Amino acid sequence: MSDKKVRVRFAPSPTGGLHLGGVRTVLYNYLFAKHNNGVFILRIEDTDQSRFVPGAEAYIFDCLKWAGLEPDESVIHGGNYGPYRQSERKAQYRQYAEKLIADGYAYYAFDSPEELEKMRIDCKTDQNPSPQYDRFTRSKMRNSLTLSFEEVSKLLSTDTPHVIRIKMPENEVVSFTDMIRGEVSFDTSLVDDKVLMKADGMPTYHLAVVVDDYLMQITHAFRGEEWLPSSPVHILLWKYLFGLNAMPQWAHLPLILGPNGKLSKRDGAKYGFPVFAMNWTDPKTGELTEGFKEKGFLKEAFINLLAVLGWNDGTEQEIFAKEQLIEKFSIERIHSGGARFDYEKAKWFNHEWIKKLPATDYMPEVKQLFEQKGIVITDENKLSKVLELVKERCHLLPDFVQQASFFFSRPDSFDTDAIKPKWNEAKRLFFAEIVRNFELTGLWNAPELEHNFKEIAAANQIKPGEVLLPLRIMLVGGKFGPHVFDIAQILGKEETIARIKLVLSLL
Repeated sequence: MSDKKVRVRFAPSPTGGLHLGGVRTVLYNYLFAKHNNGVFILRIEDTDQSRFVPGAEAYIFDCLKWAGLEPDESVIHGGNYGPYRQSERKAQYRQYAEKLIADGYAYYAFDSPEELEKMRIDCKTDQNPSPQYDRFTRSKMRNSLTLSFEEVSKLLSTDTPHVIRIKMPENEVVSFTDMIRGEVSFDTSLVDDKVLMKADGMPTYHLAVVVDDYLMQITHAFRGEEWLPSSPVHILLWKYLFGLNAMPQWAHLPLILGPNGKLSKRDGAKYGFPVFAMNWTDPKTGELTEGFKEKGFLKEAFINLLAVLGWNDGTEQEIFAKEQLIEKFSIERIHSGGARFDYEKAKWFNHEWIKKLPATDYMPEVKQLFEQKGIVITDENKLSKVLELVKERCHLLPDFVQQASFFFSRPDSFDTDAIKPKWNEAKRLFFAEIVRNFELTGLWNAPELEHNFKEIAAANQIKPGEVLLPLRIMLVGGKFGPHVFDIAQILGKEETIARIKLVLSLL
């Protein structure tokens, strides 16, 4: 790596929710920057105004804040290389496009949509069913390569709508070394003349990404492998405008795969798992797409599962804290093949982090989930104890409500059908004695309660196992929950006795 300070960027378009693949790109940028004491930049690529979605930009920043992956420089965080929103950099792109024209590497194209459509029909053959604007068709079109200097000047002076296209050379091989894939080469004859400046005066991604990466002194650019086919255009723009020595090192990240190819929002809807970082509501349709945060994932688990979705440190280790990821991360250890997203595995990561972290770390979120179910919790010390007690059983944060609500709210119903088949008078008398013992006991803790319970069972010639299930149902309402005497200890004497008496009256 050179002595130049590492500067990386994530450059999303504000067009909707932040997809899993986008967050992983953020994460790899972030980890690479931090590992190399570099700078992570977020640049908003909003040159396609037709696709702009209100609220999407703020949503992106909210997602990264939740995940703990905030940039060092951005529209919000500031920096010395702004503006960080492409629409605010509009004026500077034109000069670079004009320089390309002056140097013979680009040209004006005045073709109307109707003329373009006619070309696609007229030039269509069995060998070329989808003609493009390229070295074969440009000579038949209305552009500065086919029109006279005077005609071009007149069209420009009268503000005739036009675009600027790159003039792709013939029979050149363009190569670069990808940090993940190694040497990658392209034949320029197979690439069409991409639009660099649109008729509305905005640059396309092809020109803007090169100019912005140069002006922001980006040293490494990581993006999805779907951009690989555009690489020859971008390499030539670097060569023509700034020289190849100024070009960042590139890494094209593999796709995240769903059940049927590239992971998509439709997969999430079809199979019932999230594909966005946080809830996203489409402002046009009102459609809600659920996010990992709202599904009940911890941010630690979220970035952990994303990091190993296509990367490993060379060992069998799977659980990584963010600090460990920063220490161990290298682009070279990213796999070149697509990584399949497994929702069950994702929940496993969350389960591991729920167990690993102190319950106080996620107590505010769980408390809010209880309140959404109408259970208001005032004793946070009790809540902390309860969460620690049941967290082994929880894969997602909402599981805590199902696993622990009985600690704070008496069950609406009790599964007496599970008790009745083996219920008899001896067991009724046993529980009546248990109630008297619990009322008189001075020590209210799990070991003491268990000792008394087993002692009374032995005296009544009842196996403890025969009465433990009824006790659990009396306290919890069903056949679930942690150690039953731990439950009794936290419920307290008064509530434990009240629930036993209530269920006895139902049997």
